[in-house]
Amino acid sequence: MINWLRVGFFLLVLLVVSGLMIPVQLLALRFDWPLRRRLPRYWHRLALRFLGVRVHVHGTLETRRPLMIAANHASWKDILVLGSLADVAFIAKTEVASWPVFGFLARLQKTIFVVREEKRRTGEQVNEIAARMADGEIVVLFPEGTTSDGNRILGIKSSLFGAAAAALPNDEDGVVHVQPVAIAYTRVQGMPMGRYYRPIAGWPGDTGLMEHLIGVLRAGALDVDVTFGETVEFKKGDSRKTLAIRTEEQLRAMLLAHLRGRHGR
Repeated sequence: MINWLRVGFFLLVLLVVSGLMIPVQLLALRFDWPLRRRLPRYWHRLALRFLGVRVHVHGTLETRRPLMIAANHASWKDILVLGSLADVAFIAKTEVASWPVFGFLARLQKTIFVVREEKRRTGEQVNEIAARMADGEIVVLFPEGTTSDGNRILGIKSSLFGAAAAALPNDEDGVVHVQPVAIAYTRVQGMPMGRYYRPIAGWPGDTGLMEHLIGVLRAGALDVDVTFGETVEFKKGDSRKTLAIRTEEQLRAMLLAHLRGRHGR
């Protein structure tokens, strides 16, 4: 009962704050105010508190630009976690735009929606991503292309790094910084989560969104470890396949270190 009272209280607070913030964010988007990049971060932090998710950060965010974050993807909660740590723009499949509530929130954050099946639009979408990065925005890519159960890294798709190539500055020494970031859900109610219970945090896609959300709320406090890896410099002439391999190696090592309890807090 106490858990549901907590959930109800934070839900009420979240709704009230959202009601105040959404009109401001709509104006910021309409007039392209810098505030449009910062405001979502505070909303994400509040949402995480409402869900009972505690974030533990390891390492630091790259300060050089243009910057692309390449993160593993276990759940929609990854967006809240990364969005609470930095002013970022996400790349998402176009279906997300039509999702109830989540699609609206994604548009409020000016998410970049891509249609992977329509190759004729690929150039247009890549150019938008490149333009946003050139403007100093941090773009988040989930290079696995889908969500997982949180226990492993799925295969990294090198084709999704096309935006990094397009964002390269024109000069010969131009570079795009790609920083691998591992997201590991490690504890529930303060106890090690383990492989069996990790699907509480992960969302492999065969569970309905509302069903999964209710499961997260019932579970109570979750701990997530976010590790900022070593930045990979991508330059003209570099191979996207090599970039994908180096990113995958880092993500797998960082994720497993936390899941196996080998990374100190």
